[in-house]
Amino acid sequence: MHRTTFPFSAIIGQEALKQSLLLNAVNPGIGGVLIRGEKGTAKSTAVRALADLLPDIDVVQGCAFSCHPDHPEDGCDECCRSTTKPLTRTRRRVRVVDLPLNATEDRVAGGIDFTPAVQQGRRALQPGLLASAHRGILYVDEVNLLDDHIVDIILDAAASGENIIEREGMSFRHPARFILVGTMNPEEGELRPQLLDRFGLCVETAGARSPEDRVALMERREAFDRDPIAFLRETAPWNRRIAQQIESGRALLPGVRMQPHLRGFITELCTENHVAGHRADLVMEQAACALAALQAAPEVTIEHIRQVAPMVLVHRRRETQPPPPPDDPPSEKNDSSEESASPEDRKPEDEKNQTSAEVHSTPSEQTRGENRTSPDPGEPKPRNGDERIFEIGATFKVKHLSAAKDRIFRRGSGRRSRTRVSQKQGRYVKSCLNPRYGDIALDATLRAAAPYQKQRRNGSGLCVILTARDIRGKIREKRIGNFLFFLVDASGSMGARGRMAASKGAVMSLLLDAYQKRDRVAMISFRRNEALVNLPPTTSVDLAGKLLAEMPVGGRTPLSAGLAKTHEQVRNVLLKDPAARPIVILITDGKSNVALSDQNPVEEALGLAAAMTRDERIRYIVVDSEEAGLVSFGLARRLAAALQAQYFKIDDLKAKTLVDIVKGQNP
Repeated sequence: MHRTTFPFSAIIGQEALKQSLLLNAVNPGIGGVLIRGEKGTAKSTAVRALADLLPDIDVVQGCAFSCHPDHPEDGCDECCRSTTKPLTRTRRRVRVVDLPLNATEDRVAGGIDFTPAVQQGRRALQPGLLASAHRGILYVDEVNLLDDHIVDIILDAAASGENIIEREGMSFRHPARFILVGTMNPEEGELRPQLLDRFGLCVETAGARSPEDRVALMERREAFDRDPIAFLRETAPWNRRIAQQIESGRALLPGVRMQPHLRGFITELCTENHVAGHRADLVMEQAACALAALQAAPEVTIEHIRQVAPMVLVHRRRETQPPPPPDDPPSEKNDSSEESASPEDRKPEDEKNQTSAEVHSTPSEQTRGENRTSPDPGEPKPRNGDERIFEIGATFKVKHLSAAKDRIFRRGSGRRSRTRVSQKQGRYVKSCLNPRYGDIALDATLRAAAPYQKQRRNGSGLCVILTARDIRGKIREKRIGNFLFFLVDASGSMGARGRMAASKGAVMSLLLDAYQKRDRVAMISFRRNEALVNLPPTTSVDLAGKLLAEMPVGGRTPLSAGLAKTHEQVRNVLLKDPAARPIVILITDGKSNVALSDQNPVEEALGLAAAMTRDERIRYIVVDSEEAGLVSFGLARRLAAALQAQYFKIDDLKAKTLVDIVKGQNP
């Protein structure tokens, strides 16, 4: 039974979203649309409502790939071979195929069918979701959370118009031309730039701001829920008008003309926005032609290009790079010219460097940086006594970091480190003797059973006879999140030369990256006579910014308390998830002067550090904040030796170097 869908014409607002869908309906060659925005803004409703407006399609009866009966040469391998007799046709509605987040490569692209292989000894294809989506709509919710190799498969098929399956000794090709619609929440992480570029259009969505629109939205939804049939009957004239507009636009599209000078205008727009490659130029031309056809215009105008340009450029636009310094030295200026220079001309060097860093950051990072950093983060805010509050230093874009692979099977989600997974998700990389979780590797199972088939003939009629010892399982890999734990010395000595502001900026930068990669991050600071959990395990950027901004600096150095609190917090994490791989990053000079007992504070801290190394699942990194000088105590180096940790100096606490430290690389 067909599910009743909220009508397209009744959706309030979201004009850019609706227009992008209509353009792709007229010209699927645009390459789909990526919808970015908050939840509950009618994204999936609009996609399903669009399918109801599209005309029914002719398909080959019994074909799993929805091939067109009038064009068998463009169909799947089976339809291409059926040239001796006419193909039986039937009509059906356009499908909307949902791609689940946990879809495997076989489920998306297709693979071998197990049943005919065992019973009849015949290799048969099990069609995937790309086959079902041919000549329809493929809807991918939260596309930024998919594994990258799954996104690669989808986008390759969308760009080439076909899907090629080559696995288990089988090779098959079938068409895969569909309208690709992806949705994502930018706060949960971006797509890689090369994948982002593959979407033809991109639109931003948000909830209605007008109270009148929100009231009208509630009234329409209530009317639809109360009597869907009556509501559909009431909105039918507007839906038919849109459907006729789509159908006439498809018919007019081949005849739409574009004057040569307009292509130059498109090129200028793309050049001014510093887009990479030429896909933006091609997509803008296709989208402008589709808009002209949708409006029944015989040729493209500048206005058509201006309307589609934001949807084409918003996800491809890049910031300009700062110009290189001139080769010739600048001419000398007299004293009067220097005195009359504007404040902008006398901008401090630190502010210039920060501006340059913002040019290379993403818009979301710039916004967060503006909200959380002061013009001079090295200047502390005074508090009562010897406490001071340092602002969060300038943030930076973190390079990719990950933990080394091992043989442990884990569960979870994320986009950081590749690991073996204990579920039917991820990429099939190899087979094993004992199948896990019912995930059978058919290719390896058949290879194991093949040498014994003559001995097993028992009149069962099966082409392949399997025993328990033949069964092989799949080992899959996927990316999951990690746990980063910062232990920061917040004693008075850390306030010198803006060290704490730099430390906060580095932690916030890694937190922003960890939030996108689905990592968990925590932070403990120790000062005076205790250690405090400033940042509990979280992925909330807002909470992290608040807690980091309020972390005070001053007082003595209770290093032992910090180590004890860290051990307690990491132990709790490992009790909940024994397969976790926490990384503890300790930033201190090692000069402990407060003990938990009657021992010498330094010796007590070294003893605690040695005891913490018994759990080999925890990796430690020590960053020495002691200033270089004639006299050096080297306590942080001794602490690193006790923790069996990597050791680095405080000068290594820079954007690129800190990330290399976490990755396990030498600076």
